[in-house]
Amino acid sequence: MPPTPRVKIAGKATNWLRRHFRSVNSEGGVPHVERVTFSPRDPEERPRRGDSARYSVHPTGVPTMPENRLNFAVDINSSELVVETVSEWLHHPASEVDRLMNSSRETVLRAIYLLNAKASEGEQEASYYQQLLLSRIYKILTQLPTGPTAEGSVLIAEITRRLEEHTIAAEDAAIPESLYDEAPTAPREYLSWLKSLAKEHRVYKHPYYVDFIRNDATAEDLRRYTIQESVVDGRFDDLLAMMQVGTTGAAKMEIAGNFWDEMGNGNDAEVHTHLFGKIYEVFDISEAEVEAEMTTLDLLSGNLAVLVSKYRHLYGEAVGLLGMTEWLVPDRFTNVVTGWERLGLPDVGITYHRLHITVDSRHAAGWFHNVVIPAVHDPAMRRSIARGAMWRLNSSARHLDERLARAVHA
Repeated sequence: MPPTPRVKIAGKATNWLRRHFRSVNSEGGVPHVERVTFSPRDPEERPRRGDSARYSVHPTGVPTMPENRLNFAVDINSSELVVETVSEWLHHPASEVDRLMNSSRETVLRAIYLLNAKASEGEQEASYYQQLLLSRIYKILTQLPTGPTAEGSVLIAEITRRLEEHTIAAEDAAIPESLYDEAPTAPREYLSWLKSLAKEHRVYKHPYYVDFIRNDATAEDLRRYTIQESVVDGRFDDLLAMMQVGTTGAAKMEIAGNFWDEMGNGNDAEVHTHLFGKIYEVFDISEAEVEAEMTTLDLLSGNLAVLVSKYRHLYGEAVGLLGMTEWLVPDRFTNVVTGWERLGLPDVGITYHRLHITVDSRHAAGWFHNVVIPAVHDPAMRRSIARGAMWRLNSSARHLDERLARAVHA
């Protein structure tokens, strides 16, 4: 019989390790190992109950971590397989996902590069899966978990950055550089110019709202509309909470006031996301079907809102994008209320939209005067605000064009 390996063991791990090795040594001896690593905790910490199951003993007596359950054995040319594989990783601990860094990092990032490249070339399937993956990643960053998540994973962060960079580049490509040169430097003139961008844009008073929703939409059309709008309306309070971090003065107070309105001014029954949820009840919409109903442009709408809200360097874009969103709401929601009442749908389901017709008129005015105007003295902020506003106007126009085409075709 070969001799039992002999080593030094130190720290609080000693007794646990001796007990563990006795259980696998029929001779009752206490083998020793050269090094004990209770990764990811400090070796001097007392191991927790069940830790022994996380290690295996080699003939040398060296404990090692078990083989990683995750892998990337997929065809990197398949957008669906790439996205579904990475999506599955999102429900594993970050430390487990990042064990792929040595073996699979380059292949994974190559797959994301190909996904983005195909989306750039106009491949609809690639564009859909690109935005679907970004949406799923944002979910683990904006929702409380019910189990393990990959939040904090270095590999997922690299994937996210590449998806975001491509999304931004695609939106920027639709904005002529000359537009920024036209922006006035005086605050009030700049504000008038910013509003004119919307009024002169084809998305302003779009026929999807003023004709279809108002006059022709069926209950099923409004049900689908609710699902599509959930990516922004269903979490606007969280977007405000994220974007206000680091702000000061009048801007912070305006965003805080807006957020408090979203919170129903302290009344649980009037929290706006709660009221939006009442529409789900009217139409019996389940969470499971929401993602399945989303189109590429539905997903993009929500992703852009999260993207600008979560990063401090995109604060100016958030000011422009969310400000333009609120400014367009009253006119749009007036048409939604008219369509809802025309169909005789339950009154409880339209409270959210009725409320926002008046609230968002006030919010937009306060936003422009307390958030936009104080920032206009900074040339970089002038550009960023306009950029965010155009991201919203352009993406919304494509979004509504798609919705109207689908509705007419149906």
